[in-house]
Amino acid sequence: MADTIAAIATAMSTSGIGIVRLSGEDAREIVSKVYRSRSGKKDIREVRSHTIHYGFICDGEETIDEVLVMVMDGPSSYTAENTVEIDCHGGVLAMKRVLETVIKYGARPAEPGEFTKRAFLNGRIDLSQAEAVIDVISAKSEYALKSSVSQLKGAVLKIIKEIREKIIYHIAYIESALDDPEHIAIDGYGEELMKELQPLKKQVEKLLQSSDEGKMMKEGIKTVIVGKPNAGKSSLLNLLVGEERAIVTDIAGTTRDILEETIILHGISLCMIDTAGIRDTKDVVEQIGVGRAKKYAKDADLILYVVDSSIPLDENDDEIIGMLQDKKAIVLLNKTDLSMKVSEKELKKRLNQPVVEISAKEEKGIDVLEQVIKDMFFQGEISFNDEVYITNVRHRTALFETMESLTMVEQSISMGMPEDFYSIDLMNAYEALGSIIGESVGEDLVNEIFSKFCTGK
Repeated sequence: MADTIAAIATAMSTSGIGIVRLSGEDAREIVSKVYRSRSGKKDIREVRSHTIHYGFICDGEETIDEVLVMVMDGPSSYTAENTVEIDCHGGVLAMKRVLETVIKYGARPAEPGEFTKRAFLNGRIDLSQAEAVIDVISAKSEYALKSSVSQLKGAVLKIIKEIREKIIYHIAYIESALDDPEHIAIDGYGEELMKELQPLKKQVEKLLQSSDEGKMMKEGIKTVIVGKPNAGKSSLLNLLVGEERAIVTDIAGTTRDILEETIILHGISLCMIDTAGIRDTKDVVEQIGVGRAKKYAKDADLILYVVDSSIPLDENDDEIIGMLQDKKAIVLLNKTDLSMKVSEKELKKRLNQPVVEISAKEEKGIDVLEQVIKDMFFQGEISFNDEVYITNVRHRTALFETMESLTMVEQSISMGMPEDFYSIDLMNAYEALGSIIGESVGEDLVNEIFSKFCTGK
């Protein structure tokens, strides 16, 4: 933390602008050794904070690049330290030369995530906000981005602090009563605490329930397309992707292996998997494809069952329908532009799943499919104003530990255990919640989290 660090904060590729960032007590001092204003009279050490200055980066007599230099003194900076950003031309060589120059004159190369790590260690952001930074960068859908920005603004921090404040109040009361029983009554406190635990557990349970939606926001909905050969599965994938990714022919069994694509529908990320048509076959290669289709369908978040409406249902459809039991699935009645031999009514009799009529050939019904998926997974609309969505596996694990500890408190009260048993489990819940926002984590975990960041952030 005593060093002044430097790194390229933009992508290492040809672009209009590249940014070299420095953070640390000597940021101004180091830049003053390499920065020359156009007039040659301006000293970067003496300019006001949060100002931008035009000039050149020089190594002795050699001019490296024409730049803009932004000065931001701590604590009003991203890291809460003195920070200088050099906006140079976005060529890879230009950025590397500027970085090499500031390192030559006293800066140290930053480690991955070290700027955000310093922001956390300096108390500008908590650990959940720090983790949200990398989620914003890696967001693959509109909902993933909105959720990450919500967490970056402190949505998780706010609710976790609220729950922890209630828990620590009860811990403090019990400990005080045990230390000073003459002045603080503890009799009957178990019954009172039991009533207080119910709303706390409901808050934690709500966060845990949001983690399923949060996981799908972040990683996408694992969506598997199944159906008989020639039902139109590959045509549907091509339509959703917007290009010819899967081979489409009139020959049944064309698709034999798994084809994966990620698409965005109304801000929802779908990890689409096109599979081989499910049927009895003697072809060894096709048998392998059918086996894989069944395996992927078993592990899917969502199954899209494509039915060819121009031919009657048969024993292969019976097998597929059996696979859909206890799964989230949508039945797509395809080829509705042809004479229909299968009706929506017939399918609804056999399946307790939504049925959507589509025509992959004529590109009809896709808008209805999009809305059904949104209703199925996110109850229609997603609000990031009042709702908190848990997208981080580490946070989910900590919430499970919290729930287990609060349940242990309830059991201790029911069994008539001494009050210090309540305090132990309440403290475990308090510590588990603290690990989410970084108030009770070890150095090894902090280092592991920030090692996943890109250099320069």
